Amino acid sequence: MESRVHQSLSPPLLQVSGVKVTYPARRRGDLPVQAVDGVDLTVNAGEVLALVGESGCGKTTLARAVLGLQPLTGGSISFEGSPLPRSKAGLRGYRRKAQLVFQDPTGSINPRQSIYEIVAEGLRIHRERANEEARVAEALSDSGLRPPQHFFMRFPHELSGGQRQRVVIAGAMVLQPSLLVADEPVSSLDASVRGEILQLLLGLSRERGMTILVVTHDLGLAWNIADRVAVMYLGRIVEVGTTEQILAAPQHPYTKALLSVVPEHDRLDQQILTGEAPDPTHIPAGCRFHPRCPLYQSGEAERLGILEACTAVDPDLIDGVACHAARL
Repeated sequence: MESRVHQSLSPPLLQVSGVKVTYPARRRGDLPVQAVDGVDLTVNAGEVLALVGESGCGKTTLARAVLGLQPLTGGSISFEGSPLPRSKAGLRGYRRKAQLVFQDPTGSINPRQSIYEIVAEGLRIHRERANEEARVAEALSDSGLRPPQHFFMRFPHELSGGQRQRVVIAGAMVLQPSLLVADEPVSSLDASVRGEILQLLLGLSRERGMTILVVTHDLGLAWNIADRVAVMYLGRIVEVGTTEQILAAPQHPYTKALLSVVPEHDRLDQQILTGEAPDPTHIPAGCRFHPRCPLYQSGEAERLGILEACTAVDPDLIDGVACHAARL
């Protein structure tokens, strides 16, 4: 895949610095949930960055924080060189530039609204009524629903799942945002249309220079769309790099395990992770992945002389990877 990572002296479009999000305990005796636990992440203008990890790793919480939908417990987020606004008026202006594409198109659109009303809603919220019909038509057309006037008075139940997802994308694109956050954008769709939606998102990024943050559990999706990949485990980024780097030479054992089950990738023996699934109320001491790490479980960490570090020291993200074995 051709790399489109943009190197620039200007500040990144999005800068996540030491971000933490902790949810309070739901019941007496429960522990707080450390959903995001000190994340640093840079997203450059015009690139597609895939945020990859298992369910429960904190990636959706991080995406919500990026959109100003989730208060931070610690750290900061900057957009176009300025901190995210905190006031309602400031956030309204920011959300015009940063739009969300939901996982489930059926649940994210009002079944009682026409397609025209759904796509026009953002324009009306932001009081941009000038040329409304032309802008709605353009957004629908750019999202692959042509001729757009054919869809104006139709309703969601009259469309296929893929068409409904295109409506959701049109509703985001009608405001011409700088940043699109796509949370599992194809996971609820049939396999036959997933590729079409991914190509649509990639085309929008290339044609408009728009930045896309794709949240997914599927490294195979990242393979097909992303310029860079950030791998998240139990609230932390454990590896980040260009898609080519991650695919050709993954450094973190967790990344290797995720990649080993991607059908397109045949360079790694399949690794089935064992042990307890990630629990953000009980962060292990040391490297948070070590209880499930093949190096730890096989005795390789002890042979390498890093066993004590694995169980006592939480590794920082250095040179794109947070793993003691990668330091050797």
